[in-house]
Order: sequence, then C-alpha cells, then structure tokens
Amino acid sequence: MAYFCSKFTIDTKITENLSEVIINLDRVDPIEFFGSNNSRLNRLKKAFPKLKLVARGTKIKVNGSDEEIDLFQEKLNQMISMLEKYGQLDDRQVDGMLEDAENGESDMSNTEPEDVLVFGRNGLRVKAKSVNQELMVDLSTKNDIVFAIGPAGTGKTYTAVALAVKALKSKAVKRIVLTRPAVEAGESLGFLPGDLKEKIDPYLRPLYDALDDMFPIEKLNYYMENRIIEVAPLAFMRGRTLDHSFIILDEAQNATNPQMKMFLTRIGPSAKCIVTGDLTQTDLPRNMKSGLPTAINLLKDISGIGMVYMDEKDVIRHKLVKQIVKAYNRLAEDEEKLKIKKTKDDNNKK
Repeated sequence: MAYFCSKFTIDTKITENLSEVIINLDRVDPIEFFGSNNSRLNRLKKAFPKLKLVARGTKIKVNGSDEEIDLFQEKLNQMISMLEKYGQLDDRQVDGMLEDAENGESDMSNTEPEDVLVFGRNGLRVKAKSVNQELMVDLSTKNDIVFAIGPAGTGKTYTAVALAVKALKSKAVKRIVLTRPAVEAGESLGFLPGDLKEKIDPYLRPLYDALDDMFPIEKLNYYMENRIIEVAPLAFMRGRTLDHSFIILDEAQNATNPQMKMFLTRIGPSAKCIVTGDLTQTDLPRNMKSGLPTAINLLKDISGIGMVYMDEKDVIRHKLVKQIVKAYNRLAEDEEKLKIKKTKDDNNKK
C-alpha cells in the first residue's frame, strides 16, 4: 500500500528517525474517500497533528515518526475497508474511528480480523488460509523451531515469511535470515552471467517474491542494504551464530545430512526458526541423500520443536494445482506398489 523511504534528519541538539511514506489510494475513489472540500483529509490532519500530510490525486505523502505513520496506516486501512464493504464512508463512524488516534491509541477490534499476520503492499492482508497454515502459525508461537512439510503450493514458504515479517515489525527479533540450498551451484551457476550474487539470486527468487508482497520496495531495499533482512544460500550459513533472528530454511529437502546439522546448530538462544520442505521433490543428485527425513525422525519428539504436515487440501494456488498434486501422489503410490511387487517376484524366483 505504501512506498517507503527511511531517512535520518540530524539536528544539532536532537537526532530524530523520520520516515516518508507515499500511499497510493488507487483502490478507492479519492473524491469519495477524501470527502467534499477534502473534509475527511482535514479530519485526518486533525487526528494526526504530528504528521505532515499532503494529498495529490490518488496519493498521500506522509512525513513523521514510524509509530505515528503505523497508526495512520492502520486507520487508513480501516477507512478503506469500510468504504469497500459498504460503498460509502459514514462521517460519524470515521469520527469515532479517529478519536482514539488523537489519543495515540490503536483499536482494530471491530474492523480488522485478528488473524491477519501482516499488512502488506497495496492493502494486502496476509493471513493463514487453511487449517494446516493456521496450525503452522500456532506452532510457531509455541515452539522455537518448526518443520513445515508438504507439496508445492501449500503456502509453507509464504506463511513462514509472513511470520518472520510479523516478528520483525513487532520487534520480537532484530533481523530476518532467509536461506535455501542452491543445489545446482556445482553445475549450472558458472554458466550464468554476473557476479556470485547475480548467479545465486535466481535460486532465491521465491523468497524475494514473498518479501515483495509484504514490504514497500524502498523499505525492503533499506532493510536488505543494512542486513536487517538477509537472503543467502545455505552454504553461507557455515560458521555463523544466528541470534535475535527469525531464520527460515526453505526447500530443505535439497539439504544433505551435514548441511541440515550445520544449519540447525547455527541457531542462537533468542532465535526462531522455520524449516520448510517437500519430501516428494528432492533435486539432489542420485548419489546424495536428503537430510530432511533424517532431521524429522531425529527431532520429532524434542520439546520446543513443532511439526506440521500439509497436503493437497492446503494448496492455495490455482485450483488445478490440487488435482496436479493428487495425480503425482497417485503416480508415486503406483510406482511404490510396482517396486514392492517386483521385489516379491524376485524373492520368489530365488
């Protein structure tokens, strides 16, 4: 919803951390939203006297502290939700909504669902959309390490990133570390153009895509430039201790046993971790064994480690993806049956 650029204004006496946000209101009619003669814009200015608000067309430019801007965006989201739901804004409801803002209070109890994990770009509300995604969220609040296992399209990575972003925004952690194995590194990366980062970035693209949904681009760039958010291949984790961080290992089925052990022993005492993987889509060479099944079996009974298993019912992509997952599952079952039958036939011949 917002395009964010963080800047620091230094006074000779006081140093203030100010932000500038440009909010695009292309989801609503600006005339209806601002009211006749900008009456509602003036009401917003009155409710947020510490912010500098400038409206031009469908955009509002906001300058002020992060805390004030967050509260302003919260109220703006409520107003947009009201307009989308009822087709109009009731001035009395808007006044009631903004009264607590004038007291510096936040109250979304009557207008926003409690299960929203993150308010992303362009008004996007990121929340769990299936039973197992909700279980994943619950397990993450109760455990320091969570394994989320399931096929493509079940929202493992997206939900994990949303939980990490929520933790960062609430200051529960100081940074986010996202990693995944670049299994093709030994064979294909050398043929790609560019430096090491440019060669590796294509394998990390799904993580960037999720972050793009949840942060304005300028804010995301600021976080990444200052290593508040770090996206790196698994090999870069060796020798580090990751504390006060929310760490995600994605595509863990492509990690070997030594890599899994290396990663899990990087976690500091004040860190959170989610490991996602699909046991049916291992891309490792045939002579290499995935470390994910071993880790699951070894760690499943340890207190503080949660496990959630997703299936086709959790698929939130195109409706055909569920059918595709089912079809491949049937193929795997048929191949396993043929393998067992062949083994029995071979034993009988002996």
